[in-house]
Amino acid sequence: MKVLLQRVSAARVEIDGVTAGAIGQGLLLLLGVERDDTANEARQLAARVAGYRVFSDADDKMNLSVKDINGGCLVVSQFTLAADTRSGRRPSFSSAAPPDQAEPLYELFVKELKAAGINVATGSFGADMAVTLTNDGPVTFLLTSTGKT
Repeated sequence: MKVLLQRVSAARVEIDGVTAGAIGQGLLLLLGVERDDTANEARQLAARVAGYRVFSDADDKMNLSVKDINGGCLVVSQFTLAADTRSGRRPSFSSAAPPDQAEPLYELFVKELKAAGINVATGSFGADMAVTLTNDGPVTFLLTSTGKT
């Protein structure tokens, strides 16, 4: 499981021109689920994101998490993060989880963030979405579940 985490001052996702989810200051999370991912990995990655320190404290050091600043998370499903891009000019998606496996893990990830006390907005799993964001920094990290590179 992979999550591309971007620190934002605002982000929103639209489906057919209608806003499906939006946040102010917080994290835009693009979540990719792979074939071998498990519920335990979804829980662990959500906990890691909730406590990941990417916001500046009074000394301008990245010491605060999204929970610490009472920020939001906008979670968007992104199967292309599971692409194998090691060779050629066309990505292979054979390592991406099929929708019937990926959607429950996506939903569990969202549920775990909410259980951590974070305000969570989402897009719609599998939909064609337009994501708009205002990067803060920019600050971007790629986090993977335990045991992955």
